[in-house]
Amino acid sequence: MHNHAHDHQSDQSNSRIAWAFFLNVGFTIIEFIGGWLTNSTAIMADAVHDLGDSLSIGLAWFLSYWSNKPANGHFSYGYRRFSLLGSLINGMVLIVGSIWVLSEAIPRLQDPEMPVVEGMLLMAIFGIVVNGFAAYKLSGGKTLNERVLNWHLLEDVLGWIAVFIVSIVLMFVDWPILDPILSIGFTLFIAFNVFRNLWQTGLLFLQAVPDKKLQHQIKEILKNLAGVKDVHHLHLWSLDGEHHVLTAHLTLSNSINVNEQLHLKQKIAGELDAFDLEHTTIELEFDNEGCRDE
Repeated sequence: MHNHAHDHQSDQSNSRIAWAFFLNVGFTIIEFIGGWLTNSTAIMADAVHDLGDSLSIGLAWFLSYWSNKPANGHFSYGYRRFSLLGSLINGMVLIVGSIWVLSEAIPRLQDPEMPVVEGMLLMAIFGIVVNGFAAYKLSGGKTLNERVLNWHLLEDVLGWIAVFIVSIVLMFVDWPILDPILSIGFTLFIAFNVFRNLWQTGLLFLQAVPDKKLQHQIKEILKNLAGVKDVHHLHLWSLDGEHHVLTAHLTLSNSINVNEQLHLKQKIAGELDAFDLEHTTIELEFDNEGCRDE
């Protein structure tokens, strides 16, 4: 049942990423055509950025599928960290893309050009609908990979909202400088949030504790078990930000026989079952026994 649930979640994740990929690729082609027809450098810049998004989403789709392969002698924990790798790559691509957008938008502050406003408005409405739907499809995802991809799409939605606002304003006033100002604003906002996800992904790659509160909660539960004197060498790390691994040494207060050890192990399994851990390794040590990891 446990594996079946994870397989079902993985299938849903792949389906959501596939939706986002095909929507993004299709709309990127439309953006290039629309940018050329409207003579809008903002739309062309977003088209190039969406092209990078499409490549990132395609990579994430492949790595998400690859991460579901079962464990083997080469990757004893399985391939779930490939999904984390996708999250790291996508975050870096988005940061680079944001820098590129800024490099295009900042010079336009000095020499802004008036685009075809009516075409901008139509493209903005279409962009909000398509990217908004793709972001909605990924909003139910729990993996870091999906969260980073969702920021890709939310960046696009905010970008098209900016284009929509600018196109409405430019219908009434001759202020083309609003376009680069809004582009810079939303790009900085998204880059900040993506950097936070990148930081979290980097920490997971370095096997930092994914949730300190969870680690403390697990340690307290193990310490409060009858017959347990101490808990040490407790390590909690994550394969992909969602599936966690736990190892711990439990020092027993008294010597117990095989049946009592079996009962304690069943009790431990029952207590840890609520945390839905991917892998657990618990070592029992007697009070007069030295820990081999000391």
